[in-house]
Amino acid sequence: MRRIGLFLLVLILICGAASAEEKGLDMENNSRVFYEIFVGSFSDSNGDGVGDLRGIINRMDYLNDGDLSSGKSLGIEGIWLTPVFLSPSYHKYDVTDYYQIDPAFGTEEDLKELIDLCHERDVKLILDLPLNHTGAECEWFRRFRNAHLMHNTEQEYYNYYTWIPDGDPVPAGRHFSRLYGTDILYESNFSDSMPELNFDNEKVRSALLDVAAYWLNLGVDGFRFDAAKYPYYGEHDRNQDFWLWYMDELRKINPNLYTVAEVWDGDAVVNRYLKAFNCFHFSTAMAEGLIAETARGADVNRFTRATQQYLDSIHAVNPEAMNILFIANHDTDRAAGYLTAASGCMQMAANLYILSPGSPFIYYGEEIGLRGARGGANTDANRRLAMPWGDGDTVQDPVGSDYDKSRFSSVADGEKSAGSMLWHYRNLIKVRRENPEIARGAYTALSFPDTKAGGFLCEWNGSVAGVFHNTTEGKKVLDLTKATDHPFTEICAVLEAIPDEGGATLEDGILTLYSQTSVVLK
Repeated sequence: MRRIGLFLLVLILICGAASAEEKGLDMENNSRVFYEIFVGSFSDSNGDGVGDLRGIINRMDYLNDGDLSSGKSLGIEGIWLTPVFLSPSYHKYDVTDYYQIDPAFGTEEDLKELIDLCHERDVKLILDLPLNHTGAECEWFRRFRNAHLMHNTEQEYYNYYTWIPDGDPVPAGRHFSRLYGTDILYESNFSDSMPELNFDNEKVRSALLDVAAYWLNLGVDGFRFDAAKYPYYGEHDRNQDFWLWYMDELRKINPNLYTVAEVWDGDAVVNRYLKAFNCFHFSTAMAEGLIAETARGADVNRFTRATQQYLDSIHAVNPEAMNILFIANHDTDRAAGYLTAASGCMQMAANLYILSPGSPFIYYGEEIGLRGARGGANTDANRRLAMPWGDGDTVQDPVGSDYDKSRFSSVADGEKSAGSMLWHYRNLIKVRRENPEIARGAYTALSFPDTKAGGFLCEWNGSVAGVFHNTTEGKKVLDLTKATDHPFTEICAVLEAIPDEGGATLEDGILTLYSQTSVVLK
């Protein structure tokens, strides 16, 4: 009855104490570039102002046109949909019915069509599955409330949620709300309208397993789990035990399940969950993170050393764990607000995290420099603004947003110039795909002590690639012969933040990187 819950973000690609081979996982096939879509803000297909599943179907050629050699699509390899289940809110994290697609977003048939289209184009699709709490309008909570109104302790839903008698001391750090008409308080750490489930109740666990099984059997490739560190508030060991059990059960349905969850915390806490699943690397993200810091011209060597140390630490917990990088998502201020495209910093941030091992996540609109921040209104709605397509799409901003969009660029604007952010992202993802060593290979940070430019080696299937970055505004020269014995002879790709700034040259092991430039060598 005394289960504990609060909410944060962790990314999960299925890993565990056993090896990937023992679990039947295809880790190489999971080293994908994902794209997060806040469904209600992406694309509107029916003119009601709300983004929907049909809108995403209509935009698949933009995301992945099935012919990656065309260079005309973004080339993403996976899609994360924020919650699509029936809910009274615009964000849908307060689920009313886990088995019903919210009518504002479409139908189950629409979702199935999107799944099939993704699979035709080798794109994985994962659903955001908030399990820590439900919405107050959920039938489970209504039955819980009725059981307590009737004092029916034998009723199935009597202990479906975490509660304490009125008058009992509230555990430190947790929030409880009065259940109207009763003498009890129910746990509600995120909102009074988000009651928290009791994970000590086997019927609750079984119900949550049934929910995931339903959507896996429909064809989704996995889930992003919201607030993964909160089923038992402040009890990481119990949380880990729950997730290990849950993941093992889901893998019986789909051994190659791709899951991503939110453990929004420092690396020491995040690493405790890695035996169950992979987690987003929050410590490198957002305005204060190492990606943004490096993109502004800081020492790349510090970034590569930190990446090496992080990979070593997660592999010590789970040899199959993956690095899950991002710079912003629906709960953070957008990166283009503090890493501008005009300065080249936004492009360099993209180079740093997409040309890294693992599975990076792009937040929709990032590729066109879409901005948004909580601002004076102090609302997350400003972080989830409508995608500016520039072609008459009728999608509107979420209720409560007030962000100034007068100077926004659109997708149509980006299409016009090969030097735009949009084309930079397309080329960047193409470079990553054409050099699989980057995503999948063994990582070795190189040391260049006398310069802020730096890089790393990645070896996969007997092939070695090198990735090198200069995030500063001046020319940098790297003597590769002093950093590695590998004889690089070819520049395979050059990615300039600002086109025509000089690019790069390689001669006799001496690499010259001009202003804000990244290269891939072999």
